[in-house]
Amino acid sequence: MSNQRIPLLGRLAVHNQMITMDQLAEATAEQGRRNDGSNIGTILVEKGFLTDVQLAKLVKGQKQMIARQRASQAAQAAAPNLEAEPSKRKVAIDPRSEPMTRPAAAPPVAAPAPTSKPKAKAPAAAPRPAAAPPPPPASRPAEHKEVHAGELEGATPDSEVAVLNGAAAVPTDADREAFHAMLREAVERGSSDIHVHAGSPLMFRVNGQLTPGREGIVGAAESELFAMSSLTAEQRSIFEQRGEIDLCYTLDGVGRFRTNVYRQQRGVDAVFRYIPPEAPSLDELGLPLALAKFVNFHQGMVLVTGPAGCGKSSTLAALVDLINEERHEHILTIEDPIEYLHPSKRCLVNQRSVHSHTESFARALRAALREDPDVIVVGELRDLETISLALSAAETGHLVLATLHTNNAIRTLNRIIGAFPADQQGQVRMMISESLRVVISQRLIPRADGQGRVAAIENLVVNRAVGNLIRENKTFQIHSILQTGGSQGMILLDHSIKALLDAGTISREEALRNCEDAKALGA
Repeated sequence: MSNQRIPLLGRLAVHNQMITMDQLAEATAEQGRRNDGSNIGTILVEKGFLTDVQLAKLVKGQKQMIARQRASQAAQAAAPNLEAEPSKRKVAIDPRSEPMTRPAAAPPVAAPAPTSKPKAKAPAAAPRPAAAPPPPPASRPAEHKEVHAGELEGATPDSEVAVLNGAAAVPTDADREAFHAMLREAVERGSSDIHVHAGSPLMFRVNGQLTPGREGIVGAAESELFAMSSLTAEQRSIFEQRGEIDLCYTLDGVGRFRTNVYRQQRGVDAVFRYIPPEAPSLDELGLPLALAKFVNFHQGMVLVTGPAGCGKSSTLAALVDLINEERHEHILTIEDPIEYLHPSKRCLVNQRSVHSHTESFARALRAALREDPDVIVVGELRDLETISLALSAAETGHLVLATLHTNNAIRTLNRIIGAFPADQQGQVRMMISESLRVVISQRLIPRADGQGRVAAIENLVVNRAVGNLIRENKTFQIHSILQTGGSQGMILLDHSIKALLDAGTISREEALRNCEDAKALGA
């Protein structure tokens, strides 16, 4: 397909990665088949390749480009007339003489558009002042530098279409009030998560299940306004560059919302996780009060693990709050982003957010060793460097509390060890056997009466026997110790599920869905 046959709007859409070349070719072919005057933008929307909001941005950008080209062409047409008068003079110039004074240059005009053919300068014309270079397209996501529109000859450069590259909508006060009303309604209905997706219904996650928040579909414009209502001007700028952002949004009198805003094919979406204004207690979470003894350690590592959405953050916050109420120490938290706020009670509490207050978990952990903490709380052990630094901090006399995405205690050990290269795993097993104190693994299971969810817990206390098995790379034998270590606070996940089943708290269907071994539930 030659560049001359490609509509300008289509070229802009491809250049901004709103559509692919294949989608543009399909829409152009459809336009040729119809032969009824349908414009390319209408066809792209009909086929679902563009949203109405994206099309409006493209049309606006197209108009701006055409106006700029016309102004440039008019300026070029006027330029020869301005230079003609001086060029009529026939003056003999001795090449050895000093250069004669040139007439004043014409006023600077707009730089010609890249697609127009440049005209040759008149020989006697004064040099035209160079136009200022266009500003860098701040709205381009950094990860989208490879532009597919480079396949098109004469593709419009970034400076011409910066306005189209995901420039976020700016919500009004009325938009924010509607957004706040939606958050309040979700919390009143007991939602843990709110999903705002362009082209889909508004969804609330209640007791682990997604339910419609209201009737009707959320349009692309409404979805973007909801998402942008949670961002400051600075955060909108970051979002426009990266295409996604994590943050915590606070609504006074309601609570905090861990927020992820991201751009997708249909528009701008957002997911909000509700965080109560105060850290919960173990009793409020329905957790066994025996967990409280696991915060009596003054050094070593305590891990809270489980699959996504199982309440790890809430359990960790409850343990931190216990330390805050009972000790006189310095607690330092490193999170992405900060979720529960911990005011200093008996302890001095400092909370740091990755990207806002520090570059990464690893960098914050390195700095933490010089900030005199007694307790270090790591929101998530994400990578090898963070795990390594957390183990080192636990070895050097700090109590480290952290979360990890694993399904049970034994898989947690294998996950940590397996994160290291093979030639380091022997040393890591030694470090874990000496510094790890307890692994708390949990799952949230819907209650049989439909009134929320209840936590099933697996506790692994690292005693001498468990430590020996870790050092000897025999973690598979720890299962038998979990079965018989009840006197030391250990419990197997399946035994916890069976206890909830026997008490009638959960149904047998849910018990079977969440247990590791159905035989543990009995007949």
